Amino acid sequence: MNGFKLELAAQILAGFALVAVLKLGLLSALLSGLLIYELVHLVALKLNRVGVTHEVGKAVALILLASLIAVAMALGGIGLLALLTGRSESLVVVLQKMAEVIETARSHFPPWTWDYLPANTEELEIALSQWFRVHASQLQQLGQNVGTVLAHSLIGMIIGGMVAFRTRSPALELPPLTRALTHRAVLLGNAFRRIVFAQVRISALNTLLTALYLAVLLPMLGMPLPLTKTMIALTFVVGLLPVLGNLISNTVIVVVSLSVSLLTAISSLVFLIVIHKLEYFVNARIIGARIGAHAWELLLSMLIMDACFGLPGVIAAPIYYAYLKDELSVRKLI
Repeated sequence: MNGFKLELAAQILAGFALVAVLKLGLLSALLSGLLIYELVHLVALKLNRVGVTHEVGKAVALILLASLIAVAMALGGIGLLALLTGRSESLVVVLQKMAEVIETARSHFPPWTWDYLPANTEELEIALSQWFRVHASQLQQLGQNVGTVLAHSLIGMIIGGMVAFRTRSPALELPPLTRALTHRAVLLGNAFRRIVFAQVRISALNTLLTALYLAVLLPMLGMPLPLTKTMIALTFVVGLLPVLGNLISNTVIVVVSLSVSLLTAISSLVFLIVIHKLEYFVNARIIGARIGAHAWELLLSMLIMDACFGLPGVIAAPIYYAYLKDELSVRKLI
């Protein structure tokens, strides 16, 4: 009976912690920490196969990951600094490019819509200035949210690295509740690892379909797009982010398509809508195969989590559901 109460207490604490992560906006910290933890052990395991001890392998993995993160942050900071402090001509070029896109679109829209579109760079600058003034508070809030997510992610990475480097104590030496909670953490880590590997396959599939459309279908139809290779690479990278990645890549593709013609933009939009609607079921099937769940189970969990927690709930749904399935499977309840 004591063992049952102990397991029940550990499950309640774990469930409370998972809900608190979503309620307190700490999902980015949790995912970042799990990612670093799993990567450290994965690299250490690979090095262990060539004769490197596990502890040394973890140290090497942490150094490599810390170096990569530092380089990425430095490059991002340099890029942002160049954007904010670069020559004014660069901003003019960007505005002119945007104006060219709008001017191209104007020729394809009905005449009655022309009054609603800027005709040149000056009108575009005025429209952007007015929009920034009207939405200043929202933009400020968005900037704060992005900064908070980045800070949480960085802290999560640090915690994940510290936990990964910690020497594991034998399970029998741990206090009972600590041992039970550690088991919950192991189940969550296993669920996360399977979802991440599945997401890589999903991103690869999405990139393949997008590449066929951008590099094969559109040129065959006489509507080739500029920056095709860049958009294909971007599709794979951002596709590693569940849900949000598709939104980013789709927006870029449609905007670039609009610079060619309205027909190309409409074709891209229709393609992306149809393909990604079909991919929801394919994605659910790929992830479901990883966690031993039917596609409808995963879609239902995403629907419920979306209703409860919004977009963070959709992102967390596969991991949480995989963890729940593991909890039930361990006890032979399913």
